[in-house]
Amino acid sequence: MRGNDFYIPDLCRVRAVFMLVVTGELLALVLAVVQADERWIEWNYFGLLSLFVQWTLLTSAAAICLLRGWLARQTIAMATGAVVIIVLLDVLAFSLFADSVINPTQGERPWQAVAKNLLLSLLITLMVLRYFYLQFQWQQQQEAEMQARLTALQARIHPHFLFNSMNTIASLISVNPERAEDAVLDLSELFRASLRDDDRLIPLSTEVDLCRRYLAIEQLRLGQRLALEWQIEEGLEQQAIPPLTLQPLVENAIYHGIQPRPDGGTVRIEVYRKNSFVYLLVQNPRPAQDQRTHEGNRMALANIQSRLQALFGEPAVLKHSQQNDIYTVTMRLPWQKTGDRRNPAGRR
Repeated sequence: MRGNDFYIPDLCRVRAVFMLVVTGELLALVLAVVQADERWIEWNYFGLLSLFVQWTLLTSAAAICLLRGWLARQTIAMATGAVVIIVLLDVLAFSLFADSVINPTQGERPWQAVAKNLLLSLLITLMVLRYFYLQFQWQQQQEAEMQARLTALQARIHPHFLFNSMNTIASLISVNPERAEDAVLDLSELFRASLRDDDRLIPLSTEVDLCRRYLAIEQLRLGQRLALEWQIEEGLEQQAIPPLTLQPLVENAIYHGIQPRPDGGTVRIEVYRKNSFVYLLVQNPRPAQDQRTHEGNRMALANIQSRLQALFGEPAVLKHSQQNDIYTVTMRLPWQKTGDRRNPAGRR
């Protein structure tokens, strides 16, 4: 297993520590309620047990966090066994230290109380590890389905764009062979990008270059009907972005906002950073009120949204709006450079 493929989440993260603390308190509360005889809860026992549970939880989590790199290189069975041993040794050490303070079962020998702690810790640890493993498998399945959708999307270039491009190139061969050659090179780059499935994140500059190549082909076909405005903030060239996310938005702007209008219009692409997020805006004249057009547009947006959620999680947002006959699609990405080893979604 690699570090990113380890089924136990990174327990060094603040969110993981917070969840451990809350879960430990809930467990202590349940045990205190069960332990109470006459009252609803045994508060003294709850306080001492909370202290014991938090000690063992946090120290075990710290040990697992420090050994996570080594654990990730082992098989699932060996990693699971090692984690169980770490937790049991930790519980044993604290039980021997605190047995004289936390021992509600008066009359039993100390080793019996320690054995109960070990048995309860073993059961809880196995249940938690099972939950982590099932969650990891579900997430792997979701990512596999997302990758399959991405591959299907990348393997398909809209037939209308291909036919229009080939017709444009054919018409240019005799009158302007150099522009025809450039168009063929641009089209080949688009096909190369659509067939590339090994990169989950690419630099923004690469995606922008792909958009420029696409727009160069469309300008050959649409001529003066297509006007372009670019406004890209400097310093964002290495922003991580999934491949073929901005280009389909630009393609939708052409297909739905420019092509149906006899007088054409302007497509505006803006990219800027605000705090810890990068915003990408694509604007075009409001699409014609055609049901088929809207269905295709919604399908493309839904596909991109699912890819963003799978890669970045909740911080990534894709939304669209209309104002003053201008249709705007806004994509928000967390600020992250390509090559950053952090998990984009921040879930493991």
